[in-house]
Amino acid sequence: MIDINESVMQFLLALVVVGPLIGAAAALLPAPPGLKGKSPDQAVLRHGVTVTGAVLVAAIVLVLGFDHDHPSKMQAGTDLSWIPALDVRIHLGIDGISLPLLVLTALLTFLCALYSYFNMPSGPSPKAFVALLLVLESGTLATFAVLDLILFFLAFEMVLIPMYFLIARWGGEGRAGAAWKFILYTLLGSVVMLLGLLLVGLSAGTFDMVALATDNGRSLTASVQVIAVLAIGIGLAVKTPMWPLHSWLPDAHTAAPTVGSVLLAGVLLKMGTYGFVRILLPVAPEGFRTFAPYLAAFAVVGIVYGSLACLALAKKGARGDLKRLIAYSSVGHMGFVLLGIATMTPTGVNGALFANIAHGLITGLLFFVVGALKDRTGTTDLDTLAEETGAALYGKAPRLGGLLAFAAVASLGLPGLAGFWGEMLALFGAFDPHEDLSRPAFLTFMAIAAFGTLLTAAYMLIVVRRVCMGAVPREAPKLTDVRTYEFAAWTPLVALTVVAGLWPRTLLGLTDPAVQQLLSGGTR
Repeated sequence: MIDINESVMQFLLALVVVGPLIGAAAALLPAPPGLKGKSPDQAVLRHGVTVTGAVLVAAIVLVLGFDHDHPSKMQAGTDLSWIPALDVRIHLGIDGISLPLLVLTALLTFLCALYSYFNMPSGPSPKAFVALLLVLESGTLATFAVLDLILFFLAFEMVLIPMYFLIARWGGEGRAGAAWKFILYTLLGSVVMLLGLLLVGLSAGTFDMVALATDNGRSLTASVQVIAVLAIGIGLAVKTPMWPLHSWLPDAHTAAPTVGSVLLAGVLLKMGTYGFVRILLPVAPEGFRTFAPYLAAFAVVGIVYGSLACLALAKKGARGDLKRLIAYSSVGHMGFVLLGIATMTPTGVNGALFANIAHGLITGLLFFVVGALKDRTGTTDLDTLAEETGAALYGKAPRLGGLLAFAAVASLGLPGLAGFWGEMLALFGAFDPHEDLSRPAFLTFMAIAAFGTLLTAAYMLIVVRRVCMGAVPREAPKLTDVRTYEFAAWTPLVALTVVAGLWPRTLLGLTDPAVQQLLSGGTR
């Protein structure tokens, strides 16, 4: 790694958070005169690629300048007074927990902007599309970088409006209802979460997340902690989403454009689980212990429920939608994340953070590939793909079929790929949970979750068999194989899935020291 001055690191982190907002404002400006032979639409899409590319470069430089010998230390910090009367501060910083999520967000947003440059979803002006994409990126990045409870809430809510419009204006069939369902569920959850955040801040006398984590709940009574965990947890659980608060997700994914689904699954779902780790675990540990068994129970129900729903959608004659199936699979995968967090152990929480990153990479790739399949065939209906159009991807578009199969086996947790380690560590955490939690109960949860991995393998292999395998009918339409821009957008996800699977220490070396310190008494 390289030695970068702390002030430069502060500037880079501020640029990563604020840069997309400046880019969004610039995207809405009138196109400059004299674009000889250049389409204004293409110019604004190119602007989106440029801005998200610059943010990704800044994030990579942050990684290079990060002190990897002390990942538990908050770095690139900025701490400025904003609302003195409430002691609300503009406090930014990154550690080994937030840095991987920051880079994942910057990467996926850049890949979405690149994909959209060549394959813009049908809808209104590309200007609005690019501006909304950049506002969404800024809000997500800010969620992972801010260290003040009020700022966290504002960033958490900032992503709702752009995602609503991306679904409602650029989505497919049923987009209006799906967008409303998304916004209502998440807003109602956020109202409850705000009350919990205010209760914590006013009771402790500070909204500073670092100070609250270091205090480790000593300034909060047991009853305040229980109420705060319940209120904040509901808002975070909706965004995760946790069963039974998940029902907005399948509709949103089914209706969203390809890039909307990629960002929704790849980064927005991570905001909820990040809040559990960054806020509830260190700030209200006693209250969290009260609810940990219930969180684990909901998590394993989500794992099995999501897998059974996917099996029902995958079977012949069910008219299952592939995007809806992947959405339900996300409910199961995020169940493993919540199970790992509920164990309150370094092993489980590290597994949850690893599964977060793995899910972002793998599910992002799945939605990209399924979106490309829809562009070529006009449908994501599994029965139509398997029978009427004679998908048989291995024979008609071998590289596209190979990518779908790769993403599917990565999603089911094949050893050697990223999806394996997060689920395995979450199960190990459940095998030996925190000493104050019931081990027999968590052993039961572990057994149920392990059964869920078998169900995941079943439905993913059914999808691969039905879509990719079989003889190509003579009358079947030809399919274009992977295009150059698709190859460019998907290759980083494939490569990182392999790297994280073969060298998990690359990621765990960042998260483990930070998790150890967070669980033992805060972040310095």
